[in-house]
Amino acid sequence: MGKTILITGPSLAPAAVAVLSEAGYEPVYLPPYADAAVLMSHVVEHRPVAIISRMGRIEASIFEVAPQLRIVSKHGVGVDNIDIDAASAHDVPVIVASGANAVSVAEHAMALLFAVAKRVVPLDRSLREGRWEKPNFKGRELSGSTMGLVAFGAIAQHTARLAKAFDMSIIAYDPFAADETFTRCGVQRASSLEDLLRQCDVISLHCPMTEQTRGLINHETLSLMREDAILINTARGGLIDEPALVKALDAGQIAGAGLDTFATEPPAADHPFFASDRVVLTPHIGGVTAAANVRVGVEAAQGIVDYLAGRPLAASRIVNRAQLSKLAQPQFAGELH
Repeated sequence: MGKTILITGPSLAPAAVAVLSEAGYEPVYLPPYADAAVLMSHVVEHRPVAIISRMGRIEASIFEVAPQLRIVSKHGVGVDNIDIDAASAHDVPVIVASGANAVSVAEHAMALLFAVAKRVVPLDRSLREGRWEKPNFKGRELSGSTMGLVAFGAIAQHTARLAKAFDMSIIAYDPFAADETFTRCGVQRASSLEDLLRQCDVISLHCPMTEQTRGLINHETLSLMREDAILINTARGGLIDEPALVKALDAGQIAGAGLDTFATEPPAADHPFFASDRVVLTPHIGGVTAAANVRVGVEAAQGIVDYLAGRPLAASRIVNRAQLSKLAQPQFAGELH
């Protein structure tokens, strides 16, 4: 069996590299956001038995030229950059580092919320430009507000805990989460997305990007939100119809937005978001902290090592478990959540 692990990015946390090295595997790195041709050339040259997916896409063509590829491990949890159907067709499990960056992303969601609600960015800019806007400024308290979480996985659950510390009420919508999860976290369950949007002062997105969730926030759903509502997205940019959000912000239909992800990354230099002082933007770095980088890297690497050694993986980590013919094998146990 080959010993090369391809990393679709320029680096991996030293602790994660140690996990691979101690098991006898050699990491090979790609430039950040390498295109399909560069990725394919490395796959053909190095014949990796596994890929750790960090930056850029893994298209169907990669699986076609890599018969030796046995597993893809996502450095994080979002797998919309991986052709899951192609992986399944080639009996390649795709696993995620479930929950490893939950604390960092939840903290960033709250940071975006406070930056938008307190107008930190425009106030900082105006002060640097010589304006003292205190006489006409009217601030906003978040205490007593209601936060709505779209999906209720590990990141959303930690966001709920942080928001409660600021005396916010929490409602969540997730048709797939168990009732026990809501009860344990002390969070009210919304009956529908529409119900959630109507009730909440803050909407924070935490759902995966699928064909069903693409454009989840659009002209129709934005029209259900309150005029003082703030939209936070630390999940995936494609969840939002960006032109519809721009129109809603320009019209004062909602109060503001804090966005860490975009439909196209990086966004074009002339993207309308850049012209709006109602939006706070960050470059998809919610989970990029020193602590999370180590946890995610180690979990991504350990998943590969365990799988190739025939050790069982937590079923909740395997994205395409239900599609794989290998499911009859004993290393897959439990249920996919």
